[in-house]
Amino acid sequence: MMKKIEDAMTATSFAEEGEAEAARAFLREGRRVLLAVREGQTDPKTLKYALNSSRRVGALLDILFVSSSEPGDPLADPAFRQFASELESAGISYRLVRRTGCMKQEIIDYTNREKDILFAVIESPHSLDAECKKKDSRLAELWRNLKCPLVVVSEAKA
Repeated sequence: MMKKIEDAMTATSFAEEGEAEAARAFLREGRRVLLAVREGQTDPKTLKYALNSSRRVGALLDILFVSSSEPGDPLADPAFRQFASELESAGISYRLVRRTGCMKQEIIDYTNREKDILFAVIESPHSLDAECKKKDSRLAELWRNLKCPLVVVSEAKA
């Protein structure tokens, strides 16, 4: 509670001096939206939803980019390059985290570490189970206790 009051007071000081962007940064600090995407499955609607949600709630964006084997380069995808450009144009700060393996497990691990995630955005429930051990009951239990809401934007393309 004291941290929030201190941040509000600091933001007020910056705003009084005409530093609106610095003031906003103090008020946004800690609020994050998680966008989880699987390599090769970057749907523009999902990317747009994450951008608009971050803008609307005044949150920073964490992008969890999960690939099957070695961590890939999301900027190799033209849709993702365009998305990064739109984020910068909108003034939305983001961080890119590359992981490999089971997206469901990576989302669980990430939200357990990062306590300020408001919600996670994914494209399709089908992408969650790729590369996962199907009979892992521990994973199923952890998934039921996910630390934040999960927003599914659209079904994956066949």
